[in-house]
Amino acid sequence: MKTRLLALLVTATVLGLGLPAIAEIQLVTEHKRDDSAAFKFKNVPAPSRGDAGTRARFSIVDGDRDPNAGSLSKLHDGRLPDGADQPAENFFFTQGADGGRIQIDLGSNSVIRQVNTYSWHAGSRGPQVYMVYASDGNADGFKAEPKRTTDPVSCGWKLLARVDTRPKEGAVGGQYGVSISDSAGALGLFRYLLFDLFRTETADPFGNTFFSEIDVIDPNSSELAATAGDSKDGKDAIQITKSFDAEEGKYHFTINATLAPDLMEWADTELRPVVQKWYPKLIELLPSEGFSPRTNVTLRFREDMGGTPASAGGGFINCNAGWFRKELKREARGSVVHEMVHVVQNYTGGGRRGNTNSTRMPGWLVEGIPDYIRWFIYEPETKGAEITQRNVAKAKFDASYRVTGNFLNWVTEKYDTNIVRKLNAAGRAGTYSEEVWKAATGKTSQELGDEWKKAHETRLAAQASTPTSKPKSEPSADPQKAP
Repeated sequence: MKTRLLALLVTATVLGLGLPAIAEIQLVTEHKRDDSAAFKFKNVPAPSRGDAGTRARFSIVDGDRDPNAGSLSKLHDGRLPDGADQPAENFFFTQGADGGRIQIDLGSNSVIRQVNTYSWHAGSRGPQVYMVYASDGNADGFKAEPKRTTDPVSCGWKLLARVDTRPKEGAVGGQYGVSISDSAGALGLFRYLLFDLFRTETADPFGNTFFSEIDVIDPNSSELAATAGDSKDGKDAIQITKSFDAEEGKYHFTINATLAPDLMEWADTELRPVVQKWYPKLIELLPSEGFSPRTNVTLRFREDMGGTPASAGGGFINCNAGWFRKELKREARGSVVHEMVHVVQNYTGGGRRGNTNSTRMPGWLVEGIPDYIRWFIYEPETKGAEITQRNVAKAKFDASYRVTGNFLNWVTEKYDTNIVRKLNAAGRAGTYSEEVWKAATGKTSQELGDEWKKAHETRLAAQASTPTSKPKSEPSADPQKAP
């Protein structure tokens, strides 16, 4: 865990006394890299469910919520994610965007003592980069909802702090806590807060932070600790679980169907054999020097995942119970194979820690590799990642999920049968770069992508000119619909 303290000297007026004093805006940030869901930091206060933010109104001023994200209520409901990759349990702006702005309206002016923010993700969506402003709403020309084209300071807002928790070295994944306070005891008398949030990186479209909670502490805030999970997490219910091993006891798995007992029979009879066979096989497919795979994995059904079919993080594979019920005979098992690949990838593991020159695996490969393995090794007969007349015009090699899976299969067949293994090893070691492509194929990824698309266009043109050819089924290439 790392802690940083920044003190910005400002001139302030002591509230209630009207006397000038020298105050310090104190900014404390901490980064915790373990898998614990406790959000316990050394110097940043624990998340609260009794703060003023719980009762406040949150609204988006500029930008769009990602379709896979939770609603704004996730920022002040006093509930925390219990895994490192739970999109529906966090709020984040849409992929490809450079963040956005969020306004918090407390309803009336209040003495704000602290503003605390929390986030959690296994990769580059963990760190926090933002500016936070405050206002009492009484200034001449005050604008309550300034767009990004407007400097908030020019319309009645005061800049409280600039925050950037991106680590200078080591893995970026983990939990982040930020606490903004003032040595005088209060930040000021304010009704509104404005967060201007920024993405953490531009190497891929997946740079917007997974924000888990924003707390606003005033004199009426109670010390009620936020809790992991939500009211539907089943923690108080009788647990419905089954455990099993794979590869003669080397790997241990637990199925938790507490929230979806009707799915336990299917999971035990249909999913269990897939996990037992394919988890060891995935480890064999994706080896690298010094890699030690996770030996304990829990598969759990959840009712709070929104439109996300499945996710993985921190030794958990989360399965959207509603989605699985509809897909038991189609995509359910394959989606778990995809998530097992994420568990095996381990791109935030020890290979990157301590490496000051480490690089991040781009998001399109993080998702593309699991879909390559799923659609071209686990279930190639389903042809679920085909490039067809319907999607070829928009197909991009770095579009992620199925489309990138198709691209990786093409490179594997045409240039290097071990390209995925090499890419994965570089991702684990924090050494990914274009040199991996050049060394394996003599070309950059963009050059390969252009050639791949041209090959599909030529193939499809030839098929279209043959009257007897029968069109194949055309599965969706929408990465958001691919678990």
